[in-house]
Amino acid sequence: MPPALPQPPAPSPEGSRPSRGAPVRLRALDGLRLLAALMVAAYHYGGRGGEISQAWGTSPREQFPTASAYFAYGCLGVQIFFVISGFVICMSGWGRPLRSFFASRVSRLYPAYWAAILIVTAVFALPWVAFKSVSPSDTLVNLTMLQQPIGVDRVLGVCWTLWAELRFYALFALFVVLPGANRQRVILFCAVWTLGAALADAANQPFLELVLMPEYAPYFIGGMGLYLIHRYGHDALAWGIVGLSFLIGQHYAVAELWHAPNPSFFSYRSTLGIVAIVAFGYLAVALIALGKFHWANWRWLTLAGALTYPFYLVHEHLGWVVVEVLHQKLSIPSYGTFALTILLMLFLAWLLYRFVEQRLTPVIKRSLTAVRVR
Repeated sequence: MPPALPQPPAPSPEGSRPSRGAPVRLRALDGLRLLAALMVAAYHYGGRGGEISQAWGTSPREQFPTASAYFAYGCLGVQIFFVISGFVICMSGWGRPLRSFFASRVSRLYPAYWAAILIVTAVFALPWVAFKSVSPSDTLVNLTMLQQPIGVDRVLGVCWTLWAELRFYALFALFVVLPGANRQRVILFCAVWTLGAALADAANQPFLELVLMPEYAPYFIGGMGLYLIHRYGHDALAWGIVGLSFLIGQHYAVAELWHAPNPSFFSYRSTLGIVAIVAFGYLAVALIALGKFHWANWRWLTLAGALTYPFYLVHEHLGWVVVEVLHQKLSIPSYGTFALTILLMLFLAWLLYRFVEQRLTPVIKRSLTAVRVR
């Protein structure tokens, strides 16, 4: 008999490193996910104005005179999320056929998302809740996760990041997963996307900007470059991808978030602070990719990573309601309300993980990957 052809490695679970033996869970990556989510929560509860001011009864700047200036940087947790996403999606798509990749993404994103949409809609419909809910028709559109391109009101404020994720998944599936992931193809994809995003920004063409996402592409690309380093070791091309993506990414972060000191703005973020937090995100993922955090192998970090997504979905809008009840109705001090709200949202995230994700995710994945026999 002819020698057996070498089999491709089985796809690694999210957060695991391919190896000759059993995959090693990168639990530090789970911890970084939760840290980024807590940064965003701090921003939403104490680093911005808007509806959260109504929940507190006054501006968060009055509730947290010193901390609010630091909470304002928490929005950069989103950029860290995108770097992590580039790393994890490159890992999870490696060696997978398109159908399996599609099933893994749908089953991962939608169960908790649907539950969050229904919970927020139900809570905002309560007569004593003062926050405005969207129309029933717009709520139904929100279930698709395509509300932004369609142009309807969002049930969840954070879902704009999911729209960016969906576009990244589509590009990655089309140009990497479909033809088959390998080092050369990922490098080419990163290079072409980097150049295409820059040209789209220069051309000022809305459609190209929509597809190529120049303001978010560097973070996804940086994460993919870091995964190549994780998988293959030190490599000049991969480090070049990471370095270039950081240089471009920090530019977009500063352009979006920096402004001259102005008392009419809620917060002021320094250029140095913005660049430092973006650099922290890249550095943290790089150290994890290089195995510098293998010692952080605590089991609770896996649960922390699992809670991050449902926590991220529900924390903002439901947090408004909880803050108003705890602070204005129960007279709990600001920092106590802040901490209790975080804990309650984490508990709700655990309920969603335990009773929604763990039950629906495998069912949806099996349904989408099942082979029909005619």
